[in-house]
Amino acid sequence: MNFSLNFPFSAIVGQEQLRQALMLCAVDPGIGGVLIRGDKGTAKSTAARALAEVLPPIELVAGCAFNCTLQAPCEHCEVCRQSDRVTTLSPVPFVTLPLGATEDRVLGSLDLSRALNGGHKAFQPGLLASAHRGLLYIDEVNLLADHLVDVLLDVAAMGVNRVQREGLSVSHPARFTLVGTMNLEEGDLRPQLLDRFGLMVEVTAPREKAVRAEVVRRRIGFEADPASYVATWRAQQDALQSTLATAQALLPQVKLDDALLDLISHLCCELEVASLRADIVMYKTARAIAALAGRIQVTPQDVRGAAELVLPHRRRRKPFEQPGLDQEKLDELMRQAEQDSPPQQAPADGEGSDQQPQDGGQSGAEQQSQDSEQSNVEQDEQVFAAAAGGQTARISVEAQSAPGDAGRRSMAQQSPRGHVLRAVPNEQPTSIAIGATLRSAALRATDGGVQVTRADLHQQVRVGTSASLILFVVDASGSMAAQRRMEALKGAVLNLLTDAYQQRDEVAVVAFRGQRAELLLAPTRSVDLAEQGLRELPTGGRTPLPHALQLALETLQRAGANGNGNPPLLVLLTDGKGNVPINEGADPWRESLAMAELLAGRRTPALVIDTENGYLRLGRAAQLAQALGAECLTLEELSADSLALTVRARLA
Repeated sequence: MNFSLNFPFSAIVGQEQLRQALMLCAVDPGIGGVLIRGDKGTAKSTAARALAEVLPPIELVAGCAFNCTLQAPCEHCEVCRQSDRVTTLSPVPFVTLPLGATEDRVLGSLDLSRALNGGHKAFQPGLLASAHRGLLYIDEVNLLADHLVDVLLDVAAMGVNRVQREGLSVSHPARFTLVGTMNLEEGDLRPQLLDRFGLMVEVTAPREKAVRAEVVRRRIGFEADPASYVATWRAQQDALQSTLATAQALLPQVKLDDALLDLISHLCCELEVASLRADIVMYKTARAIAALAGRIQVTPQDVRGAAELVLPHRRRRKPFEQPGLDQEKLDELMRQAEQDSPPQQAPADGEGSDQQPQDGGQSGAEQQSQDSEQSNVEQDEQVFAAAAGGQTARISVEAQSAPGDAGRRSMAQQSPRGHVLRAVPNEQPTSIAIGATLRSAALRATDGGVQVTRADLHQQVRVGTSASLILFVVDASGSMAAQRRMEALKGAVLNLLTDAYQQRDEVAVVAFRGQRAELLLAPTRSVDLAEQGLRELPTGGRTPLPHALQLALETLQRAGANGNGNPPLLVLLTDGKGNVPINEGADPWRESLAMAELLAGRRTPALVIDTENGYLRLGRAAQLAQALGAECLTLEELSADSLALTVRARLA
């Protein structure tokens, strides 16, 4: 056993559901992994990294870069092609996927050194090859670049990594347990990737003083002398590892009756779960719970426990709807099922009833048999195809490029991240296009072999999606149209945040009423934070319009200092009737026009929505729009949906 300096899994205080979810994925890797959501400092990363230390070792071919078994070698592995290959017991691979990784590092690429020295093409395995039969860990998975998300979706669906680049055509197995952590303050996760996680756990910091004190006590003890602290927990770690190995061996014998399978489908239907993957993952999770408890018969309580981990993140139907389960409804459905079905048979003597889970029933992972793996992959392929067919259509933001590109998102050329578009000659490249460089050198090759000179160097040209900040400045003062403004604002922010993750867009809201304006919603891509900030928008009072424009200017300046990709868009909803000055005794209207001119001087794209109503209108919103150099529309022309579409169109 390798001596590790990770915090011991057995020493984690509390977080029972988190530890159980991790261990269930270890008992049956076919569950598909676990997403850990919660505030910072709640042991998310600590638990994920500690899991690898209690997983039973796996058997693999010694020296194989693809973690192959003796019975299923990879055709591209030189070690596996040898006749004298031997197997060895090795710790389960734990691979961390960095947020800034390139596609070549993740998928694999041409082995440059061998291509230059030997003149032939060879494949350099990437992180997905290293993670095969192990854990792929992504910290802050919601911040993962879109092109890497696309890669993960493809590989997770098929269990195979296919690489077609630099003249290479390579396929190798890549079945891994996906473990991700995220903080909702940083934004949401794409729905497609969210559904790939079999289980989800919400974690919070403990509220009890004694528990918090014990957490601190153990952490300080670990940091003072990590090696000694890990040694003191060695017995508990070994006992937990033994429990996991027992559960893995017992899992193939665990039976789930047809009546319970009907219950699983019934729960998914009644709780309005769209993804078919939920039914399959609940089936696997319930069996893993039974195996972890030392039983070969699944009970209704096992199904209920599985539902609490499998369904919360799959019930989310609308962007502002909070994820989670209605516990009362789940209890009622379970009571109905117990009344309608005969009692479950008790497990016979000797069927593992004396097996007790260690450390509160937590468990770890080892890969099952090859047949079981293939079955899981085939099921996942079918479910993924079904889920993909039911994806909700989304409206893309119009491009910020040529007018003829309407309906497409702005693509940033020479982006440091994103898909490789092409390769161009460049004697001082920042990102070398290996294939193009070698091909250029090969064209000049002589009998002495390939020699790369500076003239052969090529630069990778990448294309990535650029981001925008949409800043709403909303008049919340006391007027007849205030409530309607708020309804339109909420609907527009909801629609815009629906695709904000993919587009890397952010939304911010400044509301003004009374004596001053307030940054009601700081720039965010998080639907949950937006919902919390907009839940009760205040209305009534006077109209501090000049201060609102000043606060908008400051917010845009901060956004510019942070280096946002595209120019931001300012959306001002007001009737223009400001009556509270910034400086005492000044004219509010003149101050408003002066602030509008400062915004116009920044060349900030803007859109003014005139909320003035009544028979007699002063038309000051139109004057503001003129000072801003913006278009002015009336609120009567816009619903929540049309406002969102109008904002998207103005981004072009």
